[in-house]
This record gives sequence, structure tokens and C-alpha cells, in this order.
Amino acid sequence: MRVAVIGIGKLGSIHLRIYREITGIEKVYVVDTDPAKLPAPDGVEYLADYRSLLGKVDMASIATPTTTHFKIAKFFLEHKIPVLVEKPLTQNLKEAAKLVSLSKKNKTLLCVGHVERYNNAYLAIKKIIKNPIFIECHRLSPYPYRSLDISVVLDLMIHDLDIIQYLVKDKIKRIEAKGVKVLSKSEDIANARITFAKGCVANITSSRVSAKKERKLRIFMHNAYISMDYAEQQAEVYKKSGNQIIKELLPINKEESLKNEIIHFVELVKNKTFAIEYAEKAKDALALALRVQREITK
Repeated sequence: MRVAVIGIGKLGSIHLRIYREITGIEKVYVVDTDPAKLPAPDGVEYLADYRSLLGKVDMASIATPTTTHFKIAKFFLEHKIPVLVEKPLTQNLKEAAKLVSLSKKNKTLLCVGHVERYNNAYLAIKKIIKNPIFIECHRLSPYPYRSLDISVVLDLMIHDLDIIQYLVKDKIKRIEAKGVKVLSKSEDIANARITFAKGCVANITSSRVSAKKERKLRIFMHNAYISMDYAEQQAEVYKKSGNQIIKELLPINKEESLKNEIIHFVELVKNKTFAIEYAEKAKDALALALRVQREITK
């Protein structure tokens, strides 16, 4: 199988490394507008233009700035080449809807890099979560000097919004949100409080100007509380037992989430599996992130 990685920034470089580790990938192409930063390991070929990949690849990873996702993904989908696009899918819903429609029309796989779906800690807790009452998310990081064409809501918070929509299968009643611009032209810190129709409340804080990294999710249910760390891939469950609270540390096999995601994408392509839900869920996450962004702007 042959693959292209388009955009060799921080994430694109990781995509490249992972594809080279996967058995069955015989050829990897890289495309970037800056040849000076391109690696030249064995088995990797550089091309200056992604449009010259036609007939050469079976799939592609797109890790370019968000503003370019639409035109590049559209090109591959039009030529029935499966793509994995880093999140967010696009910069607006109109573009996202067009890509989803094109994917469906051409029966061509469109996956989006919502990597936390493949985090083994999350996979361990999602099957035991029932009717959450309160959810708290913290996703903090130092200033990244990348992805500055989008706000922290589309850069970081969208991961948690995507997971919350899966865990709380309910209509949203109200969204309250605030954000602050610190070092870039868009929000670097944001907080959103989402109230669902049946009463669940989610409080989400994201920052890309923090002193330390933190990626944690806390879920409160009747007689149970779950604390999960995405980065450490650890999860603890606290349950009421009589007049006591019992703590259980879930067994988790720690693996690289992005590698799990890319392996899954490769397997789907290899088996010629078409599923539209990956693209549709990514569009839903983008829609919610844009709603939060509008509240901040207001």
C-alpha cells in the first residue's frame, strides 16, 4: 500500500513516522511547501505538489493548516482516494458539509483526526458510563507556536466536545462561553458550560498558554465518579458501597493513540470499508465548536 503525508509540521512528522512503522506500507510520499524542512529517510519520496500524487497513492494524510483542509481533501475525494484529515475537518460548516457529501457520493472514506477516540483510557471508561450528571474537562498546554490560524476552541477544545457529544446523547439546551486572546489573534484560553435538555452539565476549559500540559476528564454519575487522564492513559472509578467509597484502578494497555488511529484508517482502506459516520461525527464536533466560538464572540 502507498500513502502520502501532506504537511510536514509537528503532526505531519508523526504521521510519517507511524506510516513507516506499519507493515504493508511499501511507499510513503511527503508533500510540503517548504522543501528545506522535509526529511529524506529511505523509502520516502518528496513531491512539491499534492496534485501530482494521482495514480501513485492509495490514501493520504492531510496535516496542513486548517484553512487548506477543504481544497486538498476535496481533490482526493473527487479522485476517490481515501483521506485522513487532521482536526478540525474544515474552518466552517459549509465546507465540512461539502466534503461529507462528496465522500458519500463517491463512497470514498473520509476520516478526521479526533485522536482521543482511540485513547485506550477513554475506550476503557466509555462502556461503563451511563447517564452522566456532570462532566468536567481540562485540556491545557504551553504555547504551541502552531495551529495559530484557529482559536483554542477549534485547536484543543474540539477534542472534548467530540467526546462529550458521544457520552451525552441529548439535545443541548444552552451554551455559555468566554474566551481570552493572550498571545495570538484568536482565543488562547476558553471556557464553555453546556447544559443539556435532561439536566447534564459539561464544563470545559482549554488553554494553550499554560505552564504545564494537562488532559483530564471527570465524569459524575449516580453513585459513581470517574477520573481519567488522557495523557497518562489512567482511569479511576469511585463507587459507593454501603457507607464507603471504593476506588478501582482500571487495567489499561498504554498505546500511542495516534498510531491506533492511523492503523485503523489503514485497515479500513485495505479492506475497502466505506463508513460515512467518521466524517459525520467530525462535522458534528465542528458544529458544536463553532457554536461555542459564536458565544465567545458575542
